[in-house]
Amino acid sequence: MPNITDVAIIGAGPYGLSLAAHLRAAGLSFRIFGKPLDTWREHVPEGMKLKSDGFASSLSAPAPDSTLKAYCEQRAIPYHDTDLPVGLDVFNAYAEDFLWRFAPNVEAKEVCVLERKDDLFFLTLSNSEKLVARHVVLAVGISYFADMPKELMHLPRDVRSHSFHFKSGKPFYRRQVAVIGGGASAIDVAAELHACGASVRIVARDKQIKWHNPPAVRGPLSWLTRPSSGIGPGWRSFFCAELPQLFRLLPQNLRLRIAKRHLGPAPGWFMRHRIEGRVPVLRDAELVGATMRGHRVGLIVSRRGEEREIACDYVIAATGYKPDMTRLSFLVPRLLREIKQVENTPVLSSRFETSVRGLYVVGPAAVNSFGPLMRFMVGAQYVSPVLTRHLKARLQRRVDESVSTGRTLRPA
Repeated sequence: MPNITDVAIIGAGPYGLSLAAHLRAAGLSFRIFGKPLDTWREHVPEGMKLKSDGFASSLSAPAPDSTLKAYCEQRAIPYHDTDLPVGLDVFNAYAEDFLWRFAPNVEAKEVCVLERKDDLFFLTLSNSEKLVARHVVLAVGISYFADMPKELMHLPRDVRSHSFHFKSGKPFYRRQVAVIGGGASAIDVAAELHACGASVRIVARDKQIKWHNPPAVRGPLSWLTRPSSGIGPGWRSFFCAELPQLFRLLPQNLRLRIAKRHLGPAPGWFMRHRIEGRVPVLRDAELVGATMRGHRVGLIVSRRGEEREIACDYVIAATGYKPDMTRLSFLVPRLLREIKQVENTPVLSSRFETSVRGLYVVGPAAVNSFGPLMRFMVGAQYVSPVLTRHLKARLQRRVDESVSTGRTLRPA
């Protein structure tokens, strides 16, 4: 029998690390796999600032000094809950400290195969190690779910990519680059490209860029009209952030509609000065096709009923992410078929459990069950203690049942 553990966490982003911190504090047996904070370290533009407010940019651990605010205060780093954007360098340094203090046992290995037999899960790791787990938590984040427009898929890979794979604008010096999209990723990528000397143009589907509003002085009764929450102001955001269990009980069609439409693409207010007057933006333009013109790309866009072609050397699709369980290549087909789904996302219980007993999903792939909160880092602050209490209770019941029946538990 290979090594056995009570819980295996697949993914070491904010949700995976936060859950690991809570499980560790609860004394549960677990292993966690993945490159820690890989998205933040390797897949966002250099010099980026987080769109989330400072108070909503912490990883979660059952310790009062585990927050970003506490980290900054201890080191005299400028910080404000809402008025000061969090720099990527500050966040990554904080995350490294969190990792060392609260989740030091992360294993930078990939899970290549996950299958289920006789109520146990069997994992094969990238180093060929075999592992058995009683419970598995999928905390895979966005890395599997980059949404590339079908209009670009046929282009050679050396002239197109998704913003997930963009790190620096330096390789694009003096090249003409088109960025597809109008959200935070598109703006961050375009700003970095412009700063590095590229000739960049944004092609956005919406009629205008929907910038976040800058911080404003809030009156004493502002909580009545636009209450604050970890995912933004307003009653709808407050409901989604504070009452995810009630969101899960909404009719399915309503849940899916809110998950798709609420909190759409919107760049941070602090990026506005880096784009306006510096980077041309073609608004109200729908990408309808693309072709190769020698070594260059011809993007075909429809605008106000008329088509035009935009020439460029390279195109970056900042077109977001679409959770889809079929893209988790480590899931064997039989296990994938056993997971009840809606629009290729899992249907989850109130404790994030799929229809396969012992298999849990947290983070962006849980958005159609628990709402927009799952798209944000702050969602880990809700998920981690809830799931930890559930797993601890279930494992304790297993021990109690074994004692009452006289069975011997296999050691973790």
